[in-house]
Amino acid sequence: MTVATGRRYFLPMAATPIDIDVLLSTLNAAEVGTLDSIAAKLGEVKDHLEKMEQRELADRAGEVIVALRRGDLAEFKRGKAFLQSKIGHLRG
Repeated sequence: MTVATGRRYFLPMAATPIDIDVLLSTLNAAEVGTLDSIAAKLGEVKDHLEKMEQRELADRAGEVIVALRRGDLAEFKRGKAFLQSKIGHLRG
């Protein structure tokens, strides 16, 4: 299925093993740094999931960012672990 965006059309991005490894590496890197840098890494994951048409996972990534920004570390850790698990299952 193609999706119209103005005059351009694109095919949904399929998840390749490399894409999944990059997403998992980015999530693993979201352990250290400033809150802003961790949120930015999670934002990259969210954007990539949206491009892959994994909307539910992208929404969950957004929720993890919100939990981080409000200082709910337990929910942040739970959400990040959930994403790592579900993204790992995208391998096939």
